Amino acid sequence: MRNKQREIKDVQPIRSLDRIEDMKWSLKKWCGERDYILFLLGINSGLRVGDLLAIKTSEIQGKHVVSLREGKTGKRRTIHLGNIYDELDAYIRTLEGAQWLFPSRKGIGPITRVQAYRQLQKAAQMVDISMGIGTHTLRKTFGYWHYKQFKDIAELQNILNHAHPQITLRYIGITDEQIESNLKTFRL
Repeated sequence: MRNKQREIKDVQPIRSLDRIEDMKWSLKKWCGERDYILFLLGINSGLRVGDLLAIKTSEIQGKHVVSLREGKTGKRRTIHLGNIYDELDAYIRTLEGAQWLFPSRKGIGPITRVQAYRQLQKAAQMVDISMGIGTHTLRKTFGYWHYKQFKDIAELQNILNHAHPQITLRYIGITDEQIESNLKTFRL
């Protein structure tokens, strides 16, 4: 468990829209549509990678809004897919009746967390992103940009199911970013 927690702490949100676009391009070019859609859905939903990988095609196909049960908390989450619906729908049509939204090419199940991690690492490497990228980067990127857009930490805390606003700020790296920014401009 400690290694998993360290991995979550070590990965960072992607704080640049250009870098997000670089990752999208790289995933499409070097990894494939499945991995691109995983990234796209992850950064637009804030779901944990385990929850993303557990999605069945039937749960999401043809829907603009879905309600999914989170594995870690057991709570239901409503996910709005309208902003990525067209790309998601086009991808699902290529799956030809596959049970899993992110099917493995080996066996009958979805891809593993390890495979998702490898693909994200490969895509990041191809576009020279050297910061900590991992499967949790998707959730942290969602949180970071949701906060930047709406500045509502209580709402984000609720979405991410965190116990305290400070946990959420630290989780998305805002605390460190604010401190760094403040120290750069501090003057007496």
